[in-house]
Amino acid sequence: MRVIGVDFGSVRIGIAVGDSEAGITTARGPLKPSGSLANDAAAIARIVRQEEALAVVVGIPLNDEDPRMAHVCRQLAVKLRELGLAVHEVDEALTSIEAERNLAAAGHKVKAIRDRRDGEAARLILERYFHEMA
Repeated sequence: MRVIGVDFGSVRIGIAVGDSEAGITTARGPLKPSGSLANDAAAIARIVRQEEALAVVVGIPLNDEDPRMAHVCRQLAVKLRELGLAVHEVDEALTSIEAERNLAAAGHKVKAIRDRRDGEAARLILERYFHEMA
């Protein structure tokens, strides 16, 4: 099953695509948040259609010191469901930190790490989802 992973942030929305049967995940370029969850959900829905995905996995920051971001991510999930999409939620705790470490270990420079971190975090969210499904 083809799935879209989402790492929602106030500066960038990380996007990844994965195949649950093959266990393959690939980071995509980030989206710029519009300031409206409805518009952001519509942009994600367009990606879902383009990629012919059957579901969306939204990362929820459950261990964040500020619970507002978890609330925002859950609201995004609601907006995606209102568009008729199948949505799953996964704890995204520390995925951004792990993404930065992975990119640094691969030899990426600071700017490339900043540019790719959100997609890599979305990819890690998909990996967690696939692991939980197994």
